[in-house]
Amino acid sequence: MPELAWLRRLVTGLAVVMGLGMVAVAAILWVRLSQPPLPELPPQLALPEGASAAAVTFGRDWTVVVTEAGEVLLYDRSGALRQRVVPGQ
Repeated sequence: MPELAWLRRLVTGLAVVMGLGMVAVAAILWVRLSQPPLPELPPQLALPEGASAAAVTFGRDWTVVVTEAGEVLLYDRSGALRQRVVPGQ
Protein backbone atom coordinates (compact mmCIF):
# COMPACT_ATOMS: atom_id res chain seq x y z
CA MET A 1 0.00 0.00 0.00
CA PRO A 2 2.65 2.58 -0.93
CA GLU A 3 -0.02 4.74 -2.57
CA LEU A 4 -1.79 5.24 0.78
CA ALA A 5 1.44 6.23 2.52
CA TRP A 6 2.14 8.80 -0.21
CA LEU A 7 -1.44 10.11 0.08
CA ARG A 8 -1.11 10.36 3.88
CA ARG A 9 2.12 12.37 3.56
CA LEU A 10 0.51 14.60 0.95
CA VAL A 11 -2.52 15.34 3.14
CA THR A 12 -0.29 15.99 6.16
CA GLY A 13 1.90 18.34 4.15
CA LEU A 14 -1.09 20.22 2.81
CA ALA A 15 -2.51 20.55 6.35
CA VAL A 16 0.80 21.99 7.58
CA VAL A 17 0.95 24.47 4.68
CA MET A 18 -2.65 25.51 5.33
CA GLY A 19 -1.88 26.03 9.03
CA LEU A 20 1.13 28.17 8.19
CA GLY A 21 -1.02 30.17 5.77
CA MET A 22 -3.59 30.82 8.48
CA VAL A 23 -0.86 32.02 10.84
CA ALA A 24 0.51 34.30 8.12
CA VAL A 25 -2.93 35.79 7.38
CA ALA A 26 -3.55 36.40 11.10
CA ALA A 27 -0.14 38.06 11.48
CA ILE A 28 -0.69 40.30 8.45
CA LEU A 29 -4.12 41.37 9.72
CA TRP A 30 -2.73 42.09 13.16
CA VAL A 31 0.08 44.24 11.76
CA ARG A 32 -2.16 46.13 9.32
CA LEU A 33 -5.02 46.77 11.75
CA SER A 34 -2.97 47.96 14.69
CA GLN A 35 -3.01 51.73 14.41
CA PRO A 36 0.11 53.68 15.26
CA PRO A 37 -0.39 56.64 17.60
CA LEU A 38 -0.69 60.09 16.10
CA PRO A 39 2.42 62.25 16.32
CA GLU A 40 2.41 65.03 18.90
CA LEU A 41 1.10 68.34 17.62
CA PRO A 42 3.56 71.20 17.96
CA PRO A 43 2.69 73.35 20.98
CA GLN A 44 2.17 76.49 18.84
CA LEU A 45 -0.77 74.85 17.01
CA ALA A 46 -4.13 75.58 18.58
CA LEU A 47 -7.04 73.51 17.31
CA PRO A 48 -10.49 75.12 17.21
CA GLU A 49 -12.74 74.63 20.23
CA GLY A 50 -13.99 71.04 20.45
CA ALA A 51 -11.86 69.76 17.57
CA SER A 52 -9.67 66.69 17.90
CA ALA A 53 -7.03 65.56 15.43
CA ALA A 54 -7.70 62.46 13.32
CA ALA A 55 -4.63 62.83 11.07
CA VAL A 56 -1.57 65.06 11.00
CA THR A 57 0.78 65.74 8.08
CA PHE A 58 4.00 67.71 8.43
CA GLY A 59 5.63 69.62 5.58
CA ARG A 60 8.63 71.94 5.51
CA ASP A 61 6.68 75.15 5.94
CA TRP A 62 3.24 73.89 6.90
CA THR A 63 1.27 71.41 8.99
CA VAL A 64 -2.09 69.97 7.97
CA VAL A 65 -4.50 68.64 10.58
CA VAL A 66 -7.62 66.69 9.66
CA THR A 67 -10.14 66.74 12.48
CA GLU A 68 -12.55 63.99 13.49
CA ALA A 69 -15.34 66.07 11.91
CA GLY A 70 -13.50 66.03 8.57
CA GLU A 71 -12.27 69.62 8.59
CA VAL A 72 -8.87 70.26 7.02
CA LEU A 73 -6.80 72.87 8.85
CA LEU A 74 -3.63 74.26 7.24
CA TYR A 75 -1.13 75.92 9.57
CA ASP A 76 2.05 77.74 8.58
CA ARG A 77 5.44 77.33 10.27
CA SER A 78 4.60 79.90 12.97
CA GLY A 79 1.45 78.01 13.97
CA ALA A 80 -1.01 80.50 12.46
CA LEU A 81 -4.10 79.02 10.83
CA ARG A 82 -3.83 79.83 7.10
CA GLN A 83 -6.73 77.89 5.59
CA ARG A 84 -9.72 75.96 6.86
CA VAL A 85 -11.66 73.59 4.59
CA VAL A 86 -15.03 72.52 5.94
CA PRO A 87 -16.61 69.37 4.45
CA GLY A 88 -19.51 70.07 2.13
CA GLN A 89 -18.36 73.53 1.09
